[in-house]
Amino acid sequence: MNARMDNPVMIIPGALDALLALGKAGAHGGLPPKTINLVLLRASQINGCSVCVHMHARDAKKAGETDDRLATVAAWGDTPFFSDAERAALALTEAATRLSDRADPVPDAIFDEAAKHYDQQALASLIITIATINAFNRINVTTQQIVGAQAG
Repeated sequence: MNARMDNPVMIIPGALDALLALGKAGAHGGLPPKTINLVLLRASQINGCSVCVHMHARDAKKAGETDDRLATVAAWGDTPFFSDAERAALALTEAATRLSDRADPVPDAIFDEAAKHYDQQALASLIITIATINAFNRINVTTQQIVGAQAG
């Protein structure tokens, strides 16, 4: 396996720093770190980004995430392992990641459920986290980055 090209964030000066800074800013909004890890992993699974799935599963495990939750995050709606707040965050993650899959990409019911569990700052953190991981996923998938080969 070979990547199509070097990772664009490593080619364009400041690109990696900008994305990392956005991700770091998103992490300072009061969203629980466990929720951030779940969001990063779930969006990466949806997008088929092997680099990010590997990295975020590993990082979540190091941060104390359980094997049951890691093994079932792709089926979070059918398992008892996630809180209502985490379910709301994962539902918003799925909707915001799959924007072209429905006429109303992020229905009010999904957004409102997330807003019920998170204050405005934490909700902003969640939205920024979702957007940032989707950017990383799209860069890595488009260029077929290989797990362990580069940052991203």
